[in-house]
Amino acid sequence: MAETFKPFGANDTTTTRTLLHEAIPVTGTIISGTYTKANSLALNAELNIKNFSHGMFQSVYDYPYLSSSANHLLDITVGYHSTSKFSGASATVQQEKKINVYNQMAQLLMGYDVTGGIKPFKIPNTTAVDYMREAIFINFSRLLTKDEIKKGSFTLKFGRDPNGEDIEKAPNAQQEIVQRYKGEDVFYTDSPAGEYAVLSGTTAPHCGLIFYQAGVVVLTASFLTSNSGAVHQSGCLSSSLAETGKGHLNEVFTGSAISASCGEIRNRLANIEFNNTTELNSAIYFCRANHNEFNYSSNPTYLSGSKIRVKATKLDEPVSYITTIGLYSADYELLATAKLSEPLKKTPRNELTVRVRLDY
Repeated sequence: MAETFKPFGANDTTTTRTLLHEAIPVTGTIISGTYTKANSLALNAELNIKNFSHGMFQSVYDYPYLSSSANHLLDITVGYHSTSKFSGASATVQQEKKINVYNQMAQLLMGYDVTGGIKPFKIPNTTAVDYMREAIFINFSRLLTKDEIKKGSFTLKFGRDPNGEDIEKAPNAQQEIVQRYKGEDVFYTDSPAGEYAVLSGTTAPHCGLIFYQAGVVVLTASFLTSNSGAVHQSGCLSSSLAETGKGHLNEVFTGSAISASCGEIRNRLANIEFNNTTELNSAIYFCRANHNEFNYSSNPTYLSGSKIRVKATKLDEPVSYITTIGLYSADYELLATAKLSEPLKKTPRNELTVRVRLDY
């Protein structure tokens, strides 16, 4: 333990904040293609897709989920508001769960109004009729988003062809959904989950919302119905599925279980790209050793027979070598240590400043 302490002055400490970004590409092959075609598995039976007994959402992994090497990528689910036209269908499958999913996501991401009611999803600065009453929810794993999704970096490509391989080979059949990044005014802060922005497609002006800190994308179901993004309840997810009678949005949301709806939607995700953000906070300490300080060592081996080993005569200057910096609390309790890459020679003829950074 040190026997000499030096307190920090007002100009000896400072703090910094650094944002680290990492590119995250999630290809459509991983989401819906790799473990279907390679193993001749049906939709929703892929090895990297996990469906739960409660049937509330579907999880996607980058590898067969039973493997210890698998990483959780995202969760997909669907839901609609109790005032949606879908909620009036008499033969709706899992209607209560779909309404509950919508309400749960809305109260977490949109919050409550002045009356205490849950706010429905809505494109900001639009009229009440523009409520997103039917929605697709993509919840990204914290492993991917870290502290938040970097603003302006999100891109999602959604294919209209039901075959995952085809939509990757036919970019003209894809709709690209991005966040229009034109300045600070495009972000909204009235959500309890943090900042969010509007997502727009190549042909649809309002495709949904992206919540940066929560790592959640909310897509309105209406963008699936037509190239113009107009709301048509009888619209189709794709022309090929319409021919078989399985592609109607009404049937996907009302006639199918949540897991089946998730599979239909997931099989059209051609690509998802964004940059994540890791916020690194640092406390920086400037440890200063003036010319008349720390020229001696408290190490017992520094002395031999009560004489300093590094001095041959009494006229020689004392010499010490700094190898470690210790940071102590006000009551002299050691809190942290910093090791130097090599010893620094300290004599009365020089002064040293060692910069110590603590990241958290």
